[in-house]
Amino acid sequence: MLKKRMMSILLLFVLILSACGNKAAEKEQEKATKEKNEPKTMTYQSETGPVEVPTHPKRVVVLSSFLAGSVMALDVPIVGVDSWAKMNPRYEPYLKEAKEVTDGSLEQIIELEPDLIIAASTNKNLDKLKEIAPTVTYTYGKVDYLTQHLEIGKLLNKEEEAKKWIEDFKQRAQQAGEEIRAKIGENATVSVIENFDKQLYVFGNNWGRGTEILYQEMKLKMPKAVEEHALKDGYYAISLEVLPQFAGDYVIFSKNADGDLSFTETETYKNIPAVKNNRVFEADAKEFYFNDPITLEYQLEFFKKHFLGE
Repeated sequence: MLKKRMMSILLLFVLILSACGNKAAEKEQEKATKEKNEPKTMTYQSETGPVEVPTHPKRVVVLSSFLAGSVMALDVPIVGVDSWAKMNPRYEPYLKEAKEVTDGSLEQIIELEPDLIIAASTNKNLDKLKEIAPTVTYTYGKVDYLTQHLEIGKLLNKEEEAKKWIEDFKQRAQQAGEEIRAKIGENATVSVIENFDKQLYVFGNNWGRGTEILYQEMKLKMPKAVEEHALKDGYYAISLEVLPQFAGDYVIFSKNADGDLSFTETETYKNIPAVKNNRVFEADAKEFYFNDPITLEYQLEFFKKHFLGE
């Protein structure tokens, strides 16, 4: 009796797995059929005017690192990226087959046979790139960070996926912000600093490093000095001597391990209240630079872990 019951359960399990497999296969078939029946190209309204682009790009070159993460997050194959994207540990799983290229390595880009090139408006050789493949450019900061992802979604024919992620992310980030403010106090200040080469920087509310999450979504406060000097341009170079004025009750330290870190051994730094109270949260700058979905998801988890202990 027990043996028959076990056989029945196993048979049911096999049938369920088979049904799930069939449904997955059907969905893939539907997707393939839909793509086959769609036009090969579509018109994207870029900031420089209409551009005819592939409806379903398969070989994308991204020449500006602030744009690469959105392409990866939307599961579109990248065959070439710049060095900043290539060295990002968070991007590594998505870029195993991608080659490192620049706006000057035109022959190498040609060899990659891209069907779409995405670049910054500041990239060089844009006219030559357009001869290789449809090329769409973006200007950093022309739209806010979430609208930028939405624009990439439109370009890649994945607008709905982009919208869905944006809505979900905003809700989760704002909820975490409420919990953090309840824990540290509504008037507690947070600043974001970074060492690059031998220079120190503080950041406003729209220059990556988690600033969009902290200030725009979580509604955390920045020190007055940061607000006065870094809010307009997005970042501000400072000396060690004035660092205490820019350090909040909590400090996010976007750390370049290969940069000059001697300032952390000084009495000026050690006497900053956030340092003395163990309220400096260090992040790997290479993972923290950008404000695309892949980076933002990591930053959100980083803040929840360090502020809330999650």
